[in-house]
Amino acid sequence: MSESSQKRTPRSGRAARPAPEPPPDPRAMANLFQGCGVALTQQQLDQFWLYHGLLRHHNIELNLTRIHQFSPMVLKLYVDSVLPAQLIDLPSPLMDLGSGPGMPGIPLKIMRPDLEVVLAEGRARRADFLRKVIDRLGLDGIRVIDRTITPDFEQPFRGVITRAVERMDRTLERVEGCLEEKGRIIFMKGPACEPELARALQRFEDRFALVEDMAYRIGRTRHQRRLLVFERLGAPRRALADWAVRRHRVLVITSEQNSRYKALKKLLAVRGIKKAGQALLAGARPIEETMAALPRLCLAWVTSGDRNPPPAHAPPGMEWLQVADPLFQALDIFGTRGPLLLIEAPAQDPWSPQEGFPPGCSLLVPFQDPENIGAVIRTAAAFGVTQIILLSESAHPFHPKALRASGGGALRVRLRQGPPLADLPPDLPVVALSAEGKDITTAAFPPAFGLLAGMEGQGLPTHWRSRAVRIPIHPAVESLNAAAATAVALYEWRRRQGE
Repeated sequence: MSESSQKRTPRSGRAARPAPEPPPDPRAMANLFQGCGVALTQQQLDQFWLYHGLLRHHNIELNLTRIHQFSPMVLKLYVDSVLPAQLIDLPSPLMDLGSGPGMPGIPLKIMRPDLEVVLAEGRARRADFLRKVIDRLGLDGIRVIDRTITPDFEQPFRGVITRAVERMDRTLERVEGCLEEKGRIIFMKGPACEPELARALQRFEDRFALVEDMAYRIGRTRHQRRLLVFERLGAPRRALADWAVRRHRVLVITSEQNSRYKALKKLLAVRGIKKAGQALLAGARPIEETMAALPRLCLAWVTSGDRNPPPAHAPPGMEWLQVADPLFQALDIFGTRGPLLLIEAPAQDPWSPQEGFPPGCSLLVPFQDPENIGAVIRTAAAFGVTQIILLSESAHPFHPKALRASGGGALRVRLRQGPPLADLPPDLPVVALSAEGKDITTAAFPPAFGLLAGMEGQGLPTHWRSRAVRIPIHPAVESLNAAAATAVALYEWRRRQGE
């Protein structure tokens, strides 16, 4: 192979030197902008040049940027800041979140004087620097908020833009109090941001939608960038609260001696539930489903202070009970920190053995553990039982623990109040569950029957055990949880219906 056909390298073995750095002057700055497709007017060039001088002068004292060379400063700071204005429509007013030395807010304001811009910067000395820049550049329609933006910041904005390195999901959480409905938050990111994007989409799928995702370069350089735009799907808490106050009667509760608060606390025990005919429902999904399917049962929306106002689709007749935080914590026995729903507890019609069973499966429940009651109600609803007969030994289905375990299902099934377990006549068509019974896979299910599981620990009376069926399990395990055994039996019954 001839020498001329081989790749040549410098004799020193070092890489070729990059092009020399242009002298820092306004013309060089204009050329760098022009090379990236951004044309500056003379006024804009003058403003950028003055901004550049102020940034360099104060950088030593304030540590505003770690980029010091002229070309990288122009390209990575100023040009990069203005490119979003060429790629998307920018909302106004626009908040630059975590502005730092003023980017991208100040460059965007220079390029787009029509934008109303707010620079949010929590560090006081940097905020003072930003005010000095605004004054020296003679910019109008731009101001500084010298505070850290948190979810309780509620000044409304149509848009937010940020070059900050904070994870996207954390930033979305920050702006929940100030970004308006259908407002947009614009993230200026590097190319390798897939993990944090996936996290943001998963965490905020019901509150924000990704509407733009574009990759680009800074002009002809090798610097790759990515612009991600989220749109808010719902209204901020401030707007919801204003709307809710107009639609709902509001009662503020700050004292333990308040009669309404005393009534709410009594609903944490069965005696209070029975006396009032009311219950407290916890959990975002059960509450949402109950408001949608059973609005007539919804009496009051109970929150810690004025946080978490009733949603726009909440039944208008509900009250909004704003409970002081320490008092609310006593009601929030599951520690959800979310709203509670005060509901009317539907009446349970009495059932007598003389009326027998309608076609299908009637579930006879003697469970004394509220969580077992809730779990078996949820299972019964899933397998389509005809009715649930709560024997007199059973826990109350609207006890907070039962309601939570049922996922709100106790409100959507037919509940009956039955006699004590010992008073069930032995001639009823009942399929009883007991570890001493025969294999359930060989048992027959009548067209109309009652499925009976024993009480936790005590099991069934002797006369029911002698004719019971069992769930086959590993011999090393003594027995199944009563609610779990009932779930398996209902599955077997329902499976037979499809044969």
